[in-house]
Amino acid sequence: MSDGSFEARPLDRDATFYIAGHRGLVGSALWRSFSSAGFSGLVGRSSGELDLRSRSDVFDFFREVKPRYVALAAAKVGGILANDTYPADFLTENLQIQLNVMDAAVEAGVERLIFLGSSCIYPKFAEQPIREDSLLTGHLEPTNDAYAIAKIAGIMQVQAVRRQHGLAWISAMPTNLYGPGDNFAPKGSHVLPALIRRYDEAARDGLPTVTNWGTGSPRREFLHVDDLAAAVLHLLENYDGPSQVNVGTGSDVTIREIAAAVADAVGFSGHTEWDSSKPDGTPQKLLDVSLLAEHGWRSTIGLDEGLRSTIDWYHANESSIRL
Repeated sequence: MSDGSFEARPLDRDATFYIAGHRGLVGSALWRSFSSAGFSGLVGRSSGELDLRSRSDVFDFFREVKPRYVALAAAKVGGILANDTYPADFLTENLQIQLNVMDAAVEAGVERLIFLGSSCIYPKFAEQPIREDSLLTGHLEPTNDAYAIAKIAGIMQVQAVRRQHGLAWISAMPTNLYGPGDNFAPKGSHVLPALIRRYDEAARDGLPTVTNWGTGSPRREFLHVDDLAAAVLHLLENYDGPSQVNVGTGSDVTIREIAAAVADAVGFSGHTEWDSSKPDGTPQKLLDVSLLAEHGWRSTIGLDEGLRSTIDWYHANESSIRL
């Protein structure tokens, strides 16, 4: 376990702070948020500059940069289709990234590290809302079990580092994220950006019908990525413990409801059909955010506000974003 030296206090705004995955959805939000909060020593490397799957390169980077703080937001991510189609890739690459970054961070004596996972770590039929102690109490959702296992291994690694090395490292498990910088590709994107692209294109082309995967009945919780970034900083400055911390809004909607909201927001007036031959995934995935609330943080960006800002960003960046 950590050595007890942690005390709730602001992080040093001048310290070197490495954000792994700083160009992704989460990492770019962390960069924006931390820059706004006055951090002057932010460091990031693109995948072309530093391949986090290369152990020797990662160790060389840490020896050179010597970060005091690390946010591990780098990961191979995707939606149901990508996870179900390439499970070996998701398992291997995420384990490589996590092991390399955390082992190098131990050698470098990184004071504070936060590992960011996913709510898919919890059992498919976990009691709702899902508490942190539901981890490893049941079978995972088969369509993304390889990714989930990699993230569970990351949580275990943080806990092991705390016990063996006494470093005050923590883990946070966000719910479904959306916002600026998301992946809007037809293959590989998550549900909300996929819906935004699908309905927006249908509205532009005057299509009468949009067809979505599944039945539309599963319930999902959506957190704006800027809210997550605020939560990460709050946890780094206020939380120290072995348990992963759920990060969410505490409320959910059905996929049908979010699809209708997206259709309305982009001006699609046609009909929505549902292909029930495609998998729904987990029936419900709502996080219990009591632990986070106990440590003084709650989300502030509502779904309507967040959805509108995400669609505006999509329209403004459509020519350059991942499609």
